[in-house]
Amino acid sequence: MPQKQDNKTRKRKGKDIDQIHEDLQPEKAAKLMNQEVDLDIPGDAQHYCIECNRYFVDDATKKIHDKSKVHKKRLKELKEVPYSQKEADAAGGLGIFPHIKNRPTAAKPDEPLIG
Repeated sequence: MPQKQDNKTRKRKGKDIDQIHEDLQPEKAAKLMNQEVDLDIPGDAQHYCIECNRYFVDDATKKIHDKSKVHKKRLKELKEVPYSQKEADAAGGLGIFPHIKNRPTAAKPDEPLIG
C-alpha cells in the first residue's frame, strides 16, 4: 500500500526566504519584472510574483494570487530581516565574544548578595 504524502511538504520547492530577499534588491527586481518572452514558462514569463517565486498565465490570475492567503503569509515572512553570517556564527558559539557577567542580586533585603 502506498504511503500517505504529507500535506505540509511541496513537491517543487521554491526559493528560500534569504534568496527571495536577494531578489527584492532593486537591480534584480527590475530584471525579474521585465523578463524576455519565454514560451516555456507560464504566461510567457510576463506575469511573475517576486515574493512567491511564481509565474502566472495572465494578469487576472496574478491579481487573484495577490489577494490570497498564501501571498499575504509570504509577505509577512519577508518583513523579518534575514540573519547575517555574523549572527549565525555568534549563535553557534564561533568567534571571540566578550563574556557578560550577571549582576549580583539579593533574594531578600536582609540576605547577602548571590553571585
